Amino acid sequence: MPFTKTPLADAFIFDPKVWEDKRGYFYESYNENVFREAGVDVKFVQDNQAQSNYGVLRGLHYQVGEMAQAKLVRVIRGKVLDVIVDIRPDSETYGKWFSIILSAENKRQLFVPRGMAHGYLTLSEQAEFFYKCDNFYSKEHEGGIIYNDPTVNIEWNFDLSKAIISEKDLAQSLFGEHKPF
Repeated sequence: MPFTKTPLADAFIFDPKVWEDKRGYFYESYNENVFREAGVDVKFVQDNQAQSNYGVLRGLHYQVGEMAQAKLVRVIRGKVLDVIVDIRPDSETYGKWFSIILSAENKRQLFVPRGMAHGYLTLSEQAEFFYKCDNFYSKEHEGGIIYNDPTVNIEWNFDLSKAIISEKDLAQSLFGEHKPF
């Protein structure tokens, strides 16, 4: 089975089967039947792609209420440290975080269920980050947690004084003061 559980409830790593030969490679980055058979029954409605330079840190973002989003994230060029934080108050892993290296080389993907704050740090000269969402973006429903929250205490393994962070992300809420999921 191409799915591996993470320490956070309902979040999975997807390692697609890759067929390689002298011409290159082929793989299915998403197959609804494969995901459904693994218990991930989600209908994606929007694809997003972002390009970031080395040291760019984006996040931690999420949406609430009727506009909450599950995501299937991957890197199609370069490498990132991808991070999720469980913000579901009733979850056994509430307040816990998980990180994984996603790269064009390893082709790994992370399924991020609704109720997780999400962000990533670009570790290569440039990275192209691609993700599917099961709900449309809504500015009125967006929330965020500051990347360096002392309660969550994410290990970015990077000199954060050198990170490139948007004004919006520098102004995100502390965990516990964030917009509730």
